[in-house]
Amino acid sequence: MLAIGEDPDREELVSTPRRVAEAYSEFFSGVGVDASHLLTETFPLEPEAGAGSQQPVLVRGISFRSMCEHHLLPFLGTAHIAYVPSDRLVGLGRLPAIVDVIASRPQLQERLGEQIAQAIADGLDAMGVLVVLEASHGCVTMRGARQTASSTVTIAARGSLAEPAARAEILTLIGAIPLPSAEAGTR
Repeated sequence: MLAIGEDPDREELVSTPRRVAEAYSEFFSGVGVDASHLLTETFPLEPEAGAGSQQPVLVRGISFRSMCEHHLLPFLGTAHIAYVPSDRLVGLGRLPAIVDVIASRPQLQERLGEQIAQAIADGLDAMGVLVVLEASHGCVTMRGARQTASSTVTIAARGSLAEPAARAEILTLIGAIPLPSAEAGTR
């Protein structure tokens, strides 16, 4: 507070250091946490699916927030994750959990996607993984260039989903208009 010319003893600022410490504790709660432990509970892929014919599993629209390690400013975005299972599946809720743990560290968006892809590839022995992240960065929107409408898209791919045709199929599915939900039909 002194560095920006504020009085840290001003009544409105007295509790600010504590609140900032609590916020940063939450922002960086993924530091030192092994995200792969989230993938220990898996389920067998049904044999009738046919070995070698596994189709991709795609979870799109996963919201995330992280902190840029260069300026300690937030970046907010959406993750889309696809994986091709080998012989095991994971509960779909585990994929957003992986994103949350890895995003809760000082990060770069490019590294975030790579770490998510690697955790899924290793943790599930997946035949292929594709992670697409789109985010708006505080260090671009709030300072410097102040490009408030800009976003950054990164892609991390492993195995069979690194192949151009497979990647293209998943990217098309990510961009597809969502089907109306069952809940919307009951209103």
